Amino acid sequence: MFDLRRLRVLQVLAEHGTVTATAAALHLTPSAVSQQLRQLARDLDVELLRADGRRVRLTPVARVLLAHADTLATQWEQARAELAAHRHEPVAGTLRICAVSSAIAALGAPAAVELRRTHPRLRVLLREEESGDCFALLRDDEADLAVVLPTPDTPPVADPRFDQHPLLDDPQDLLVRRGHRLDRPEGVALAEAAGEPWIVKPHHNDTHPLLTAACAAAGFTPRIEHQAKEWFAVSALVAAGCGVCLLPRIVPVPAEHPVVRVPLHGNPRPSRRFVACVRRGAAEHPVLAAGLAALAATHQHGSDTVPPRS
Repeated sequence: MFDLRRLRVLQVLAEHGTVTATAAALHLTPSAVSQQLRQLARDLDVELLRADGRRVRLTPVARVLLAHADTLATQWEQARAELAAHRHEPVAGTLRICAVSSAIAALGAPAAVELRRTHPRLRVLLREEESGDCFALLRDDEADLAVVLPTPDTPPVADPRFDQHPLLDDPQDLLVRRGHRLDRPEGVALAEAAGEPWIVKPHHNDTHPLLTAACAAAGFTPRIEHQAKEWFAVSALVAAGCGVCLLPRIVPVPAEHPVVRVPLHGNPRPSRRFVACVRRGAAEHPVLAAGLAALAATHQHGSDTVPPRS
């Protein structure tokens, strides 16, 4: 027998290339990483690493083991799920949910309320992170369920480590100051905002590539003049007449801001897709099944509650 957590250390080493980088990714010391790898080699009675100057390299046997790693992890998650389901007890324990900020507000918090009502013995912990970090938390068993926005930098749907469940399509509206030339109840085409200064979230946020891709499809490059991390600040800048922005339909704006949410029509009509993710094989665990059901119920109940105009 061997500890699957040690196998995870080997996987991270294969991804990052050095013991130091592996230690940083796993929040361990380099000596702890080396110890875990030595113990894994002893457990399996094989040589996993060889010295290569000041670095280490994986042996052919290590490559063979890594080829089975995702399958082993999935089978373990499935076993845990089936064992938990056979207890025939009320859903209890802890559910760790990580999500992007807009999903925390619109989906995660309402789902936590629903879970407290339906499963009072279940403790729900919420954590805000960017999509890529959410996948890392799932991978490292620091979270159980993630609500993310897939980007070119996140794992694809076919990634064998995760099960990804489409949850909600979130259209983008144009947010403008009240009385702006594009303040039209019937909506506008994105190309009509080509000459406007734009306000965006920073580059590492999913909204930045969405804006640039949508504008490129509309035939222009946005003139980005301001960046802000929080939607409150973005809305405040729009209210001050500093520019316009794309605002996710799921995100509310402060009532005191003199801004208007203008629907976009024609092509392109940019939209984000929220996806609920778990480690592959874990979805049938009673705790995770309850979490996924609560998110789906929250989406179905609230999907039409956000008006197209603010």
